[in-house]
Amino acid sequence: MIKIDLNAPHPAQRASFVSPQMVKEKNKAAWLALFAENAVIQDPVGPSPLDPTGKGHQGKEAISRFWDMVIGDGNFDFTIHQSYPCGDECANVWIGTNALPGGIRFETPMVTIYKVDAAGKILSLRAFWDSEKVAADLKKVTGA
Repeated sequence: MIKIDLNAPHPAQRASFVSPQMVKEKNKAAWLALFAENAVIQDPVGPSPLDPTGKGHQGKEAISRFWDMVIGDGNFDFTIHQSYPCGDECANVWIGTNALPGGIRFETPMVTIYKVDAAGKILSLRAFWDSEKVAADLKKVTGA
């Protein structure tokens, strides 16, 4: 596990640390402000129930809807194990934890890649995790 530095000197790494912090704090406005107008979120990358086309959530309006659909009602926490800033991108290896009703904590291991523009705004957020496995695991823990 690495220490999260919300003031990290590398712009993409800083964005990759601040983004999950704003999710954890349920601060949608601050989270949206991290993104460039033409940003794209692929979470997860490829077709999934969250993104049937696999093309991602493109532009701030779609990213705002993504928040409402996926993040808004969640109770997330994050543990970053490794972080690799390089060029205008940063790749993180981490586990996202969501506290579900009834005290169930559900973990999703993933790799995320953030790309920023010259102003440090997020151009793309690509999250690599197995949505089919997560759905099956979630069904096991919730019984639904």
